[in-house]
This record gives sequence, structure tokens and C-alpha cells, in this order.
Amino acid sequence: MDGRAANDGRVYQASGDQHITEHHHYGYRPGDRADGGHPDSADRAGSRSGARFDGRFDDRDRHPAAPDSVRRPTVGRAPVVLRDRAEVLARLRESVAPGRGDEVYVLHGMGGCGKTAVASAFFEYATAGGARVGLWVNASDRASLRAGMLAVAADRGAGDGELLAARNGYRSAADLVWERLDHSPEPWLLVLDNADDPAILRDGSWLRGSPRGTVVVTTRRSAARWWPGAELQHVGVLPREDAARVLCDLAPHSGTPAQAAEIADRLGRLPLALTLAGGFLSHQVIDPWTMDAYGRRLDEGERVALIDQGADALADEDPRQLVGRTWQLTLDAFETNGLPEAAVLLRLLARLAPEPLPLSLLGRPEIGDVLPRARAETALRALLDHSLTERVDIGVRCVRSHGILLDSVAAATPPAVRGTLDATAARLLDAAVPARPDAGPYDPVSRLLAPHVLALLRRVTEPSAAACVLAVATRLAVALHRTGDYPSAEETAHAAADLGAGALGAEHRLVLAARSRQGRALFRLGRYAEAETLLSRIRATQERLFGPEDPDTLDSCHGLQLVLVNLGRRDEALALLRTTAAARHRTLGPEHPLTLRSRSSLLTMLTAAELATAEGRSLLSLPDECRRHLGPDHTVTLGARHNHAWALYVLGRHEAAEEEIQHVTAAYRDRFGPDYPIALAAQQLLARTRSALGRTDSGIELMTDVVARRAHALGPDHPFTAASRRLLDELTAH
Repeated sequence: MDGRAANDGRVYQASGDQHITEHHHYGYRPGDRADGGHPDSADRAGSRSGARFDGRFDDRDRHPAAPDSVRRPTVGRAPVVLRDRAEVLARLRESVAPGRGDEVYVLHGMGGCGKTAVASAFFEYATAGGARVGLWVNASDRASLRAGMLAVAADRGAGDGELLAARNGYRSAADLVWERLDHSPEPWLLVLDNADDPAILRDGSWLRGSPRGTVVVTTRRSAARWWPGAELQHVGVLPREDAARVLCDLAPHSGTPAQAAEIADRLGRLPLALTLAGGFLSHQVIDPWTMDAYGRRLDEGERVALIDQGADALADEDPRQLVGRTWQLTLDAFETNGLPEAAVLLRLLARLAPEPLPLSLLGRPEIGDVLPRARAETALRALLDHSLTERVDIGVRCVRSHGILLDSVAAATPPAVRGTLDATAARLLDAAVPARPDAGPYDPVSRLLAPHVLALLRRVTEPSAAACVLAVATRLAVALHRTGDYPSAEETAHAAADLGAGALGAEHRLVLAARSRQGRALFRLGRYAEAETLLSRIRATQERLFGPEDPDTLDSCHGLQLVLVNLGRRDEALALLRTTAAARHRTLGPEHPLTLRSRSSLLTMLTAAELATAEGRSLLSLPDECRRHLGPDHTVTLGARHNHAWALYVLGRHEAAEEEIQHVTAAYRDRFGPDYPIALAAQQLLARTRSALGRTDSGIELMTDVVARRAHALGPDHPFTAASRRLLDELTAH
């Protein structure tokens, strides 16, 4: 008879009666993982044969390899100095004071935030001088946890027979461990590291308390229901100054603290990313990089791959020590545990920005294109529980995910599903932006959407998708503009135009429309020269490509005339506005809001003599036309009444002007609030009419308020503020 044995197997051949006794010793083998597992076994982590020989084998006879030691932390690259964790360490240190015990602490946070580093620093403190016995167990999977805890029992005096019975299932392994811990002659500290699946601890009742010691758990799972009776401590990213110090600790000759702080910001101040970046900078020998050079490379793209180059090339690859792979462990667990929609939701979030995202966006029906709407809540709870996103409340209920995490997930997203994710994200954002943005008070939701629209525009690769997202971004810029948030409107339009030009070309219609909105915002910011240059160029390009009466061309014309009149070029502005109003009348019709808006703007330009002409008399009846066609509360109707009041003031009909503008001012304040730009413009005209009627004190009071509000909102040097201040000085002088 021939026999073969593989791995740790043995073949025995004998004649007659034989008695065989076999002893197995479980230790570290070349190729085993540092946590006691073998790389070829995903579930048993290196389990191997090791039981009595009685002619049969079953699953109980195969045991995971014991760790090399439970007396030392099993960690990757330890920080040179642990930064910023003084508060949490102080609380932990109190737990190992003489007479303390029976306490469980859970350090939770996203992958890469340094939970294990905190536990390791506390371990070193607690065991210094032999004050306590330190015990460290890898709890990332069932096999490693069981092997590590049985090694703890052996360390605390369990005999071979007890251990064999526990391994073979003849007695409770967890009961044996805790019996030995409860009767330990020395006080102890037990760390259960990487316990990202609390069910493993719960199923075997492995997590308990004991008067003889303190337990610390590190985990990505933040929900309190997993940790009854434990004290939870969140471990997050580092403050800016401490994050910069981490880089300087690791690569002291690569740059200044200020440069390190800039890199830290780009890395989201995530300890793992900082450690890898510092390791990369410190390892460059032939052509050392500066921190500035590293920062430039981060901005060029593929930053996840660049960061992971800082891993030690000679060390065993541990996915928890790579930003490109650490979160994949959790995504894999979602699939295994029947929660694929959580992975889908995270991939959807990875198309967006690492900024607060309004929760209302995730409740829209458009999300049903990638996961059932009814499952969105479950998916989000899973992400929150695994510290892959966090809730934030900034006046709007939001979720926020870390930038490095999102970049890592985006890079690992299969190309086949990216198009669907991008389309879904675009539809969600499109539905959240008003279809026809109107003037209104400040809207925090619109401001929160801006970075996500721009992030999606950076992610998309197909021209058709880029065009769709650019249209949403431009409409969002209009919405921000019409709420008076001119800085955000300019930033959004500017960034969207730059990104769109790269994807679609500088002369694409949508790119030119975004540039035009940028010019309109520049004007409102008081940057007249820049606005005039940009709008003139865009208008000329649109006229060349689309014709002089194209709606986009006319929109730029209307914006440009506002700039020209404020630059003192009244005749040019008036001619352009007349041309725009006439072209809109022909192409859009006399009742269209844009036609009525351009015509009403003429009321602010005409002199008293011009208002007395047929053109002027026709324009003076414009508020009635607006009321008839648009309704009394339409923004264009209120604007026409505002401009009509100015015309009455120019004509010297001050009582009629005051009656009109007083009504408009009240309507603006009720609808938009007292700080809204056109509300202040109306209040300024009311101050003029009051002063013209001899009520100077009232006019001065109104203008003093206008100056203060404009200085606060726009700055003391803004042209609008300066003009208001000059008018106040004139009123005061009289």
C-alpha cells in the first residue's frame, strides 16, 4: 500500500499491533501572518491538524496557529511620537490606577485613524515597570481571536489538558479564558485589536469584564448597541498642527512645519495617510522629494497610489496599513453579510466630495437607479456603524465622509458601474437644484451642494455626462447668485467652467454659459474690470458661434450692460440694453419674464427728458404689464416697481416715488430679509425720497443702516458700500 502526506500530515505503515503517540507544537512558520494566520487560508487563518490520533479527523481537530506572543502589541509602523491623543490616553490611564478594574473601553473610528496606535501607547504605559501584565489579541477574525484568547489562558496558567479540552470543544474556550483572567495573580490589561465584527465577540461571549483587569477594544463599529456596558471613545483625524508634526517627525528634513501643514490638509489629517506620506519622504535617497514636490504630485491625480508608496517594501503587506485597501475589508464584509447596498451607497458617495452632504439628497427617488430606495436607510446605517461616514448637523442634517476614503473607494470602483453611479449622482443633484432659480433668502442647502457638483464634474469621464453635470453646476451658480451668495456663485461658476473646458472644450455652449455666470458674479462682488473683460469676451464668442440674438448671447449682453453703467460708460450700456430688450422682445415675446426684466432695467438708465418721450411713457406703464402677465408677487414685477420708483424720483415726483418704493422695500424685507442686496438697494432709494421730501432725519437713519449692512456683507471697500457711504455723507451735509 502506498501513502502520501501533504503539509503537516503523516503516513504510518506497520505490521502487527503498534501504539503511536504524537505530540504537536503550534508555532510560527515561515509564510504565516504576524497575527497567527496563514496567507493561504481566508477563514481558518492557518489552521492545521493538531489533535489526538484515533483514526478519524473532524473540524474540531484543526486549530489555528497560536500567535508568537500575546505580551507585545501586534502593530505595523508605530508613530515616532503619538500626537494629540492626550485626552483619550488620560481617561485610559485612569482605568489602570491601583484598585481599578472591571472596565471595558471601546476605541472606535474609521480605518486609518490610529486606534491601534492609541491602544499600543496605552499598553506600553500600563505595562511599564511590571505594574500590569499586558495581553494583546488580534480580534479581526474568529480563528485569530480564538487562538489569541487561548494563548492568553495559557499565559495566565491554564494547563495543557484544559487547553486541549477547549480546543476540541469539550469545554467552553471563553469560560476557560475568563476563569484564568479572573484568577490572575497580577492585574492585567487586555487589548482586543481590530474587532471590526462585534458578532465574533458576542457569539462566543469573548468580551467580558473582570475585577482583575481592564479591557480595551479597537473597532470601526461605532453603534453603542454592540458594546453594552462599555465606555465608547471616538478616535478621529488629527488637528492641523499635530498632523503637521507627524510629517515632521517622520521626515524632518523634507520641509517646514507650514509646508507639512499644507500636506496634512491634502491628506485629510488621517494618521495612516500621514504615516505613509512621511515614510515615503524619509525613504527617498537618490532624489529626495520636498514636501512641496509631494504636494504637487498629490494634486496631479492617483493620490491613493502615491500615498501607499510610503509602505515599507520589505514588510509583509497588510491591507490595514494601506489607504488603498484598508476600507476594502469592510466592503468585502458587506457583501459577505448580505448588505451589498451599503457598498453601493459608499461607491455613490465616492463620486461626490468629502464635505457635508444633505441627508435629504439620499432620500430622493432618483437613488433607486442604483439601490432600492427602501434600502437606502439600511445602507446608510451600515456605513455609519462601520465609521465609513459620520452624521454632522450644521443647521442642515448631513453626512460626511473622509476624502482619502472616498478617493480610495472611487479608485477601486469597477469601471463597468461608474457610469451608472455618475448618472445617478447627477440626477440626485439635478433634482435638488431649483429648476428655475428665483431670488430668495440665503439657502444653506444650495451652498452645501456646490462642492459635490464640482467633485462629480471632476470624476466623470464621458463628455455627455460632463455636459449634464456642468448644466447642473451652472444652474446652481445661478441659484446661489439669486440668494445673494455672490462669492459662492463666482467660485462655483469659475470652477465648473474650468472643469467643463477640460472635458468639453473652451467654446462649448455650456462652458461659455458658466463663464457668463462667473462674470455676473464678479460684477456683484465689485470686481468691475474683471467682469467687463470676461463678459465682453464671452459675449463676442457667443455672438460668433450662436448669433447675436441667441438666448445665451443676450444673457451675457444683459449682464455686461450692468457692468458698463457702473464703470461710468452710460451711453454704451444704454445702447446695449436697448438692443437686448428689443432682441428678447422678438425672440422670446413681449410677455416673457426676461423681456420684461430688460425693459424694466431701462427705467434706471433714462434721464428725465428721456422718460418724457414715447419710449419713456411706455416704460412707465411697465409695472402694470408685469402684474398682468406675471402676477403682483413675481420677482420681475417687484423689480419693475422698484425701477419705476426710481424713474418717478428722477422725474421729481417724490411723493409717488416714496409710496411705490416703501411698498417694494417692505415686500423685499418680508420675502428676502433686511440684508438681501436688492432690499438694501430699495431702502437706499427710500432714504433718497424721504430726504427729498424734507424728512432728512429719516433718510439719514435709513442710510446709516444701509451702510452698516453693506459693509458687513460686502466689505467696507466694495463699490456699493462706498456709494452708499457717499450718499450718507451728502444727506448728512444737508
